Amino acid sequence: MSTEQPQVVDDDPTVPESSPQNTTDGPEAGKAPEAAAVTAPADEAPQQRAKPEPDEPASTKTGDGEQPEGSASGKAGEPAKDEPVGEKGEDVGGKSDDGSETKPADEAKDGEAKNEAAKDGEAKDEAKAEVREAKAGAATKETDAKAGEGKDGDTKGDETKVKEEPPGDPFAAFSPQPDRPPTRLQRVGQAIGSFLIHEWTLAALGSIVLAVLMTWPTLRYPLHTLPQDFHDPALQAWQMAWSGHILLSDPSQLWNSNTFFPERLSFAFSDTLLGYAPAGMIGDGPQAAILRYNIIFVLAHALATFGAYALVRQLGAGRTGAIVAGVAYTYAPWMLAQAGHLHIVSNGGIPLALAMLARGHGYSFTHGYRDQRRHAGWALAGWLVAAWQLSLGFGIGLVFAYVLGALLVASVFAWTWRKARHWAVKRRFGARLALADLFGGLIFAATGVLLSLQYFEVAHQHPEATRRVQDLEAYAPPLSGFFTSPPESLIWGGLHEGVRESLQWPAEMAVLPGYVLYALAIAGIFFSIWKLRHRLLLLAGVVVTMILAMGPNFFFGGKYTYLPLFNYLPGWDGLRTPGRLMLWTTLLLGILAAGAVGAVVRRVNEIAATRVTQRPGILLRLVTLVPLLLVLVEGLNTTPHPAVPRQPEVMRSDSGPMIVLPFNLTYEQTVMLWSTTRFQPVVNGGSGFTPVRQERTREAVETFPDQASVDYLRELGVKTVVLLRDALAGTPWQAAVDLPVDTLGIQREEIGNTIVYRL
Repeated sequence: MSTEQPQVVDDDPTVPESSPQNTTDGPEAGKAPEAAAVTAPADEAPQQRAKPEPDEPASTKTGDGEQPEGSASGKAGEPAKDEPVGEKGEDVGGKSDDGSETKPADEAKDGEAKNEAAKDGEAKDEAKAEVREAKAGAATKETDAKAGEGKDGDTKGDETKVKEEPPGDPFAAFSPQPDRPPTRLQRVGQAIGSFLIHEWTLAALGSIVLAVLMTWPTLRYPLHTLPQDFHDPALQAWQMAWSGHILLSDPSQLWNSNTFFPERLSFAFSDTLLGYAPAGMIGDGPQAAILRYNIIFVLAHALATFGAYALVRQLGAGRTGAIVAGVAYTYAPWMLAQAGHLHIVSNGGIPLALAMLARGHGYSFTHGYRDQRRHAGWALAGWLVAAWQLSLGFGIGLVFAYVLGALLVASVFAWTWRKARHWAVKRRFGARLALADLFGGLIFAATGVLLSLQYFEVAHQHPEATRRVQDLEAYAPPLSGFFTSPPESLIWGGLHEGVRESLQWPAEMAVLPGYVLYALAIAGIFFSIWKLRHRLLLLAGVVVTMILAMGPNFFFGGKYTYLPLFNYLPGWDGLRTPGRLMLWTTLLLGILAAGAVGAVVRRVNEIAATRVTQRPGILLRLVTLVPLLLVLVEGLNTTPHPAVPRQPEVMRSDSGPMIVLPFNLTYEQTVMLWSTTRFQPVVNGGSGFTPVRQERTREAVETFPDQASVDYLRELGVKTVVLLRDALAGTPWQAAVDLPVDTLGIQREEIGNTIVYRL
């Protein structure tokens, strides 16, 4: 007889995937029920029992001596439906009730043909009974083992020894060992690794590295030099130091700074950079202030790139297009002339806030509004970033506030109109998102109101701080200014020198956003991933912002464009440089350019799809990077980084109030920076306007040291006068530096390169 085992038929749809097997052992093993029929050769000893019908009940309980249904004592000769039979009508062998083997199929035909059907049905019934017996035995095994009662105690215990669970996959032994769950340290490592390779992490790090390179050598001598010059940067370095110092020592005196003594609210004489106050709490003295400024200067460029990248990505552009938009927005040629104005360079919060608000409201150019993409947390974060941006100053923050207001009104109108038009389509907004907008909007509005109150009070006390139309004409660019580069541009600076000579104030009138950006934006009007209506809206925004940037230099003196805003919108009369509206022009041009670059990348991918590897080759990849390289080259600069004059020793020891001569615009902001060691009151100070009392003081001290000037300074409250010997050439104090002062009742002392007078 062959030793080959019979094969089990597993593809019968009426048979479950796994069935309990007979595991009875011990003395009763020889009394097992007959095996079920399987399809096997007639000369082989059948071993596999038939699988139970899926809809058969498990068992019928009859007390301690439980007898399964369909056992040997049940009906015989009733075959179950759909039971398998041997191939070509052959009988399948099995076991009889007494444990003896049944005869093969050829012998059964000779002597037992009449009992064939009965035995076959009986075998099927007993196979089903065996399954039910195994299930019932598993349920009662624990009870019977503990009790150990009955006539056949040992026998019953053996009969109930069945496996608690059916056998699993027979191939499980050959499968690999399951992975062990990660430890806490491994989970932390995986989280850190995922964070480091995330798109936004790489975008942030890339923006910082690019900012360091594009602003070099800002961080070459970060303790001694400032970008552009040491006038406005020195003022802004002092602003960050003052806000950090006073918020830690006496927050109630925030707006009454130590400069412009004895003026009140002097901190509101210019944009405050109040949002950088936490950085101002670290370190003290001029060197710490210079280092702080240089680091913030670089990070401000990085934030602008990252913010524009995030906005364009949220609108639906790819990575390459978003990078082009971010670089073009940050390093546009006209922005190179603003290197000395940190409050203008610090504009990254604008696109970043817009990106967060768009994400929170589930909006993009490519998909429109999707309520399933709403996220109240992102919306709230967008409002908070917008409030922080506003705290840096109203120079660009005021326009940003009006833009947000206009977008809010337009969004409400569009939502209402679409809901009315498509009333059958449910467009959810959500209570959480509504609360986030309400709470965040209130924070933004409160920030603007609290800050603006100080500026309105300054405008009330100092009418000279209010701008006039004549001031606008000196800072608004003409039409030629949109194609003229400032001298800081490495590529275009020298070529445009002749054109700049025709401009009254080139630093604010040469507002070229970049010829490459112009070309990409024009291409984006006709060839883009954006929808046509979005392209037209972006184009309209570019035209409107350029017209407004021209201020009174537009047709009819800006009577129908800029002047209505200047005359009627609150706070607009405090802006003297309309050309800085080019910030919005550059951002809109960058979004148009991203659409064109995205279309190029999409076309490259379509071409690559026809290749064998379905991946762009090196040349095709380089094509997509050409716009980025051109924008980077056009953003290279030649910005100077002069060294800041050293702080006089007397300013590290004297408590003031004091005045430092020469008292002119050259050293006003530098003296403010020198005062960051002790923050003693100083008469010196520089801002966007000159207070009337400071003008009188400047005239009164031109004859110092004489009796009239000494009396005036004493009446003002000044106790110390410091003359900078190295800076007196060409000033009214050059000849008077060695005059005797015995008759004036003051003391004269030389400390280093300074002459100190004690009043």
